[in-house]
Amino acid sequence: MPLNVFQDKDGLPRIVLTDPNGSSAEVFLYGGQIVSWKNQRKEELLFVSSKAKWKQHKAIRGGISACFAMFGEVGSLEQHGMTRNRMWSLDRDPSPLPPIDNHSSVDLILKSTGVDLKKPHSFELRLRISLSAGKLILIPRVRNTDNKPFSFAFSLCNYLSVSDISEVRIEGLETLDYFDNLVNRSRFTEQADAITFDGETDRVYLSSPNKIAIIDHEKKRTIVLQKNALPDAVVWNPWNKKAKALPDLGDEDYKMMLCVNSAAIDVPIFLKPCEEWKGYQELSTVSSSYCSGQLDPRRVLYGFH
Repeated sequence: MPLNVFQDKDGLPRIVLTDPNGSSAEVFLYGGQIVSWKNQRKEELLFVSSKAKWKQHKAIRGGISACFAMFGEVGSLEQHGMTRNRMWSLDRDPSPLPPIDNHSSVDLILKSTGVDLKKPHSFELRLRISLSAGKLILIPRVRNTDNKPFSFAFSLCNYLSVSDISEVRIEGLETLDYFDNLVNRSRFTEQADAITFDGETDRVYLSSPNKIAIIDHEKKRTIVLQKNALPDAVVWNPWNKKAKALPDLGDEDYKMMLCVNSAAIDVPIFLKPCEEWKGYQELSTVSSSYCSGQLDPRRVLYGFH
């Protein structure tokens, strides 16, 4: 399918992917970031801050972005700006990934430069973004173009739009160990039957399953996250105090957002020279129905009907 490339009001190039059934996605070349994903009913599925900075040299708070950091660099993975503060390019590789049937896709690439390399490593980061009815697929690839090995952490940061954070639950992370970033990265084991929210949350769940369900009771909608080669899952919501401290997040925005990220953080990804790593993430939506006041988790996690 042909790509529609536009310039937004701030002069940033964006690509619009469309599906014959009516769904759409908007991708900014700046940051290689998906800033909108709408279903067939034109309902927005991603969250973007009401105070997002729509200009270069400022990361856009929201949507879906690829976060990449060499191990040993200072700062959290999400804060790292190597990929989120750069202008990506359309990937003209003569041998890209094979097309996905019935999907509208775009291939992006970001190459390391001497300006932002604090360590002597060079790499190529590619991102395939594919849209179909009710489904958004991201395939990131990192190639070591250096003459020595390196290790890195990686995350696909997903800001999801929810009706009310207090009415949302996550299923699929029960009984897992996690690092709690609010308690000096102390390690705990999840005891709850499902994750619910009544305060600030910033956790890295370790060795998480390949399928996670984010259930929005009020919208009667479930977003199913499937992933591969991204073993960890980050769950984040700033709640009211942290939201007020973030200059690019509205004071009440925390009520309408939830980050559930596919990540490789705990165990470094190691690449020898010329080696390539490939990840996979698929977001899809299903209508939810109530069963004794709760969703039957088997229907969400295993596709039973």
